[in-house]
Amino acid sequence: MGQQSTVQATLNDAGLLVARSMIGVVGIYHGGQKLFGLFGGGGFASTAEAMGSMGMPLPTLSALAAGSAEFFGGIALIVGLLTRFAGANFAFTMLVASFAVHGGAFGAQNGGMEYPLTLAMVSLAIALTGPGRFSVDRVLFSKVRGRFGAPSVAIKAQAA
Repeated sequence: MGQQSTVQATLNDAGLLVARSMIGVVGIYHGGQKLFGLFGGGGFASTAEAMGSMGMPLPTLSALAAGSAEFFGGIALIVGLLTRFAGANFAFTMLVASFAVHGGAFGAQNGGMEYPLTLAMVSLAIALTGPGRFSVDRVLFSKVRGRFGAPSVAIKAQAA
């Protein structure tokens, strides 16, 4: 890999870290409000009650799932642990919020889906792209990837 390729790869991984970190901070903030009443939030009972009043199925379970996807998923995204799972789970939660809660309008100034839909799409992009090198996943799963991943260029060259 040339110097330019190495620099670009490092910038790509740094970009993923920035995106993961910001989505994670937002998730911790909103999930903390839902689950624990942090940051001026109503807490778990209030979240479950609000979800019930919106007609969400199984409001207590829905509150736990949404709050956990945001809070614990946010932590996982920041450190890059089970990143694809956390990103996909966060994206699903934000898609539900986009259409079930904010589906009446697009613009955020009208209570619309602009913000949660943006969070969903960035989270989905992270889930599809993966965490990058600056992640716990990279440390934990590098041996597994080497053992079960795609054959390396050197192996392909030897086979030819």
